[in-house]
Amino acid sequence: MAAEPAATARWWQAPGVLAGACAVAVALTLLLHGWRADLPAALVLAVAGVLLAAEDLASHRLPNAVLAPTAVVLTLLLVVAALVTGAWDALLRAVLAAAACGLGYLLLALLRPAGLGMGDVKLGALLGAWLGWLGWGAVVLGAIAGFVLGGLAGLVLIVAGRATRTTAIAFGPWMLLGAAVAGAVTVRLGPVLGL
Repeated sequence: MAAEPAATARWWQAPGVLAGACAVAVALTLLLHGWRADLPAALVLAVAGVLLAAEDLASHRLPNAVLAPTAVVLTLLLVVAALVTGAWDALLRAVLAAAACGLGYLLLALLRPAGLGMGDVKLGALLGAWLGWLGWGAVVLGAIAGFVLGGLAGLVLIVAGRATRTTAIAFGPWMLLGAAVAGAVTVRLGPVLGL
């Protein structure tokens, strides 16, 4: 298959497209998450998620220039949310989930270096912190959803003839989408589902 020109291969990185995608992510976050003390953290993660997904799709990299400030801001906003709500147990759970997810993804990356990179490991810890704040059910659902969505995307690419079993696909967007789904389900249906 011939390589696509950079202009068509990266249309999703155009400033207007990124701005529109960020606006959609913010609107969906406001709609699905609602007005809660942790809303600012959710909004920061939604915008950063768009930027990270676009970069990962283009270069198979999740840059520290986005991951590191997002982690710092997310941590600060979760501390503020804990101060406002008194949800110190949720903050502790966020720390534990970040460590557990980071270590889990690190183990997977060490076992299969071609499958996951260190950016995925850092993103896993970041998403683990957010989902851990929401609850352990969200952590499990987010991790499973990321792998299922990534697997389905790979399968679609194989069936369409655009990839083989050994083709590397960007996993970050699927981790982010899985976390978004888990977050929305937990916030909206968590009490009903026992999450």
